[in-house]
Amino acid sequence: MNLEQARTNMVEQQIRTWEVLDQDVLDLLYTVPREEFVPQAYRNLAFTDMEIPIGEGQRMWPPKMEARVLQELTVKKTDHVLEIGTGSGYMSALLAHRAAQVYSVELHPALAAIGRANIARHGVENVTLEIGDGARGYGKWGPYDIVLLTGSVPVLPGAILESLAPGGRAFAVVGDAPAMNARLITCTAPGAFRTVELFETVLAPLANCAQPSRFRF
Repeated sequence: MNLEQARTNMVEQQIRTWEVLDQDVLDLLYTVPREEFVPQAYRNLAFTDMEIPIGEGQRMWPPKMEARVLQELTVKKTDHVLEIGTGSGYMSALLAHRAAQVYSVELHPALAAIGRANIARHGVENVTLEIGDGARGYGKWGPYDIVLLTGSVPVLPGAILESLAPGGRAFAVVGDAPAMNARLITCTAPGAFRTVELFETVLAPLANCAQPSRFRF
């Protein structure tokens, strides 16, 4: 496989056509080699428009979603980011190239070890990775300028919103399959939030995520 041609095809045919036009984001996809964060058994699928299994029942997002979310979050060099669900460490590395500091929380110790090794191998030093459960919020290093949930939630926990600094942004896929929406929530003032619906998708849920109240008759 010609890796660079495959990477270019991914950018031009999948990512640009999904409204990702921020040149800094596109350039970053060449800087951080996605194929090196994919399990060896799936290395030849690193640039395809699909989710890739990474173990523990978890999957990497398709490339176009990774790039689109990075663009929507408008990450700045001063931002402190909370990532809930480290996975392979690829999104952590992308965020780290644009942010001041990334704090990543992974529930599965085996995945945390893989993510930590991948991140270290590429010389990324501004990621703090911890084994823990962030599905209902993780205020340890807050407040945050960005919170990114890598799995879906039926409802967005209030603790996630409360951990945002003024001007902070949260990305989450909210709802139940098959009707889920990707949302960008911005803290416009303490206790005040603006929500923008970005696109429809279906994403595996975060383990231990909060469930909505159900009426019982």
